[in-house]
Amino acid sequence: MKVYRYPENPLITPEDVKPSRPDLEVVCVFNAGVASCRGETILLLRVAERAIGDERCARVPVLECGKDGSCIVVKEFKRDDSSCDFSDPRVIATPDQVFLTTISHLRVARSKDGRKFTVDPNPGLYPDRPSESFGLEDPRITEIGGTYYIAYKSVSPTGICVSLATTTDFYEFQKLGHIFCPENLDVCIFPEKVHGRYAALHRPVPRFLGSLNMWVAYSPDLMHWGDHHFLLGTEAGSWDSGRTGGGAVPIRTEKGWLEIYHGATPDDHYCLGAVLLDLNEPHKVIARGREPIMKPEAEYETHGFMPNVVFSCGALADGDKLTIYYGAADMVIAGAELSISEILESLS
Repeated sequence: MKVYRYPENPLITPEDVKPSRPDLEVVCVFNAGVASCRGETILLLRVAERAIGDERCARVPVLECGKDGSCIVVKEFKRDDSSCDFSDPRVIATPDQVFLTTISHLRVARSKDGRKFTVDPNPGLYPDRPSESFGLEDPRITEIGGTYYIAYKSVSPTGICVSLATTTDFYEFQKLGHIFCPENLDVCIFPEKVHGRYAALHRPVPRFLGSLNMWVAYSPDLMHWGDHHFLLGTEAGSWDSGRTGGGAVPIRTEKGWLEIYHGATPDDHYCLGAVLLDLNEPHKVIARGREPIMKPEAEYETHGFMPNVVFSCGALADGDKLTIYYGAADMVIAGAELSISEILESLS
């Protein structure tokens, strides 16, 4: 599979993003939703911020909500406190609760050529309710009838939900609330109805039986989802043996819906793969790639906050050209071009 990585990569780094407030610093910018709007390429970035601290004390930003509204407060944890587990850079585990070391919001970046981006100075979507007390993450953007629907993870101590927001211009946004209850991830809404209903990929997180597999659900109104179907599972000994999940919003082709999805091994080595779904019954798989279409190879993909990760939340199709924007090593944004026809030929 030919993969043309942009020589400008990484396209956006933490240094390119202004913190949302002075006592926070941007540590990661990744996993962006993608759209075309008014002649521009839009990236809706996941921006992860942490509280500025020191080696002796870990400081964690958390949203707190009360009668008078909501605000981000900073909690402190002494690194020499033996009751706390600091081994995972993503979390701090206390005897009572697990906290994320960063809090994420969604920020717009704009480009005329798809390579040089200008990042908005302020967040587009920001935590403001209890279900978002640990942040907003990993948006996927679907345009339907001139409205852009943004499915994103809302993260809190009560679990990870999927919520929905809308915009028509990427300047003003409206939050609509939860569409999938905890714990569910990687929701990608199809860009057109199927037999009068909306369709979406989603990935439940089972705790007793089952693996981290992809499912399809249907909805009459984008808010209420049902008629769930198992779609795609992990494969033992393969590059996606640990988990599978939706990546880019599905792309219509003559042969079926092309879905660029992510897969990972149990030790969190993330690659991108492809699967072809039936146009009229997208819960049916027509063909699946046995090898990744893209795997971590470049230095900015193999080294970073989480090494050996390529993870996409969006792609743009232009004829046979597919431009994939992706998070590399959970730290920066990069871009690459692939051939849709070559991807389809690789499926079996």
